[in-house]
Amino acid sequence: MKRLVTILTVLILILLIYFTLFKVVKIDEIIMKKIYPLKYSEYIEKYSDEYNIDSYMVYAIIKAESNFNERAKSASDAVGLMQVMENTAIETANKMGLNITEEDLFNPELNIKVGLKYFCSLLEKYNNNYYIAIIAYNAGIGNVDKWLREGVIKKDASDIENVPFRETNNYVRKILRDYDIYTKLYKE
Repeated sequence: MKRLVTILTVLILILLIYFTLFKVVKIDEIIMKKIYPLKYSEYIEKYSDEYNIDSYMVYAIIKAESNFNERAKSASDAVGLMQVMENTAIETANKMGLNITEEDLFNPELNIKVGLKYFCSLLEKYNNNYYIAIIAYNAGIGNVDKWLREGVIKKDASDIENVPFRETNNYVRKILRDYDIYTKLYKE
């Protein structure tokens, strides 16, 4: 049995080396696409088109927020794929003419629709500045407005290292990194 496992291991290694050397299959690309999937693409593409938001940014946000777990719930009670706070989601949904409950936010399509509408409102508020909208998505509008007023962050958010909350600082970097990865992996 031990010998069979050894033989199989060697055989797998030889095949991996062969496929990698001769570019028959790009193993690294296959692995990266497993780590950075395009789950829920029917909803993400639909609503990112509707709200004119880069779909790769949406994938990056969902990856960072819930890692595509539609039943995710954070310690601060953010819910679903886009980890929207219940009050924020209800307020956003009401503006959209929708009446929702927290349980509704576990529905992937509704969560993406409401989450993207909220993100779109952040983009509008901050003059289509993705950096500031991402910061506000994580830290809240009140904090961002205060930081902008006090000059802690610049209006162009070119100084994301100055974001006072370590969690938000890391969050923004993660979103930007994941956005870059999604773009390189999937853009044709």
